[in-house]
Amino acid sequence: MLTYQVTPIIELREPLPQSDAPALLALLTANRAQYQYYLPWVAKIQTVADEQRFLTSAQAQLQQAQALNLVIVVEQRIAGMVSCDHFDDSDHSANVGYWLGRPFQGRGVMTAAVRGVCDLGFNQYRRQYLRIRPAVDNQASNAVAQRVGFDFLIQHPDGQHLLDGNHDENVYQMSAVDWLASRRK
Repeated sequence: MLTYQVTPIIELREPLPQSDAPALLALLTANRAQYQYYLPWVAKIQTVADEQRFLTSAQAQLQQAQALNLVIVVEQRIAGMVSCDHFDDSDHSANVGYWLGRPFQGRGVMTAAVRGVCDLGFNQYRRQYLRIRPAVDNQASNAVAQRVGFDFLIQHPDGQHLLDGNHDENVYQMSAVDWLASRRK
């Protein structure tokens, strides 16, 4: 089972569909109003069985080295998920995505988790570029990309399909070369 210790209290690990689904669903349900605007897929996860299906699919993608969807664990409590997915072998890139339960927000957890998934994406999955694609008005997600050190690349008009229609999207990028240089500092 894949586990990655990010800090002494933050761990990323492979999802366990049967045991993780109830806790992840509880976080999604408790935070649904906050998430559903920027993460339209949240509406499709209504039951433990829905979450188990997603986690089983995520596990299969991990085993086939097609995507990396990991559970964020803070002090042995499930806090959210972070992913490195949409692997594109033409330029060896992938997208980073994330969500975090409200009790864990504002503590640097997501910044640390994104750094951890970047380490894995660049070092184990040999991606040359990682991209984060938040909606322009998603201040929290844009701030994570900036804190981790991703460079602003471009703004795509109508690049995000959100709950109320299309919205502009920022694209941030980190190269493997820049990531390794930043880790040496």
